[in-house]
Amino acid sequence: MNNSKVTLVGAGPGDPELLTLKALKAIQNATVLFVDDLVSAEIVAFASSGARIVYVGKRGGCKSTPQAFIEKLMVMAAREGENVVRLKGGDPFIFGRGGEEVEHLQAAGIRVEVVNGITAGLAAVTSLGVPLTHRQHAHGVVFVTGHAKPGDAGTDWRALAATAHSARLTLVIYMGVSGAERIQNELLSGLPADTPVAVIQNASLSSQRHITTTLGRLAYDISLSGLASPSVIVVGDVISGLAQVEEASRDSSAQGLRRRV
Repeated sequence: MNNSKVTLVGAGPGDPELLTLKALKAIQNATVLFVDDLVSAEIVAFASSGARIVYVGKRGGCKSTPQAFIEKLMVMAAREGENVVRLKGGDPFIFGRGGEEVEHLQAAGIRVEVVNGITAGLAAVTSLGVPLTHRQHAHGVVFVTGHAKPGDAGTDWRALAATAHSARLTLVIYMGVSGAERIQNELLSGLPADTPVAVIQNASLSSQRHITTTLGRLAYDISLSGLASPSVIVVGDVISGLAQVEEASRDSSAQGLRRRV
């Protein structure tokens, strides 16, 4: 191997205060940054004024920079002696294609360092005061994508539902909003219709919005709310406490409205 190096940096869910110190230092020291679409402008602003910023957006349903082209750009920049940072939303190794990029870069003889970031699925529920695991409600958590690459059958939702029900697991579904109806129908094969669900859009940002609902109403309530990508869908009993509080709040507001009328 030569001295060429690329650092894959997790930018977290968007709030710049959720960056790790190691991520911040890598961003500040980079001479060129290849930036994903979901990285907030506030985080990119930490880059040196002399750094070259290359936006290589990849978002479901939108025009994306081909993965092979991104990898080619990184190899070229590293071989030219640049201090290369690949800046990704969330964590590079959780649905960030970090594994693919590490393999490609190492095959090209380039050293790779990975700096973890807080993944959106964790930040989303934390912002609502909800855990992903709980001794009474969830013995584990599964991070799963709702988006399959072309030609891939994708997640076996029926098998996952049966496992989640028997093992008491929380399901955290990334990139699932566009396929919510299909996911809902498949999960209902193994999970009760009254299973609590939360959907969180733009986790950790000032524009964050969320709904609480049930698995039986998931697709309908997403449509009603207007929530869109990027959103995380969290399925499981860990949501039950939040759902009860919000339902009580809605009932109280409705009663107050009736009294005023």
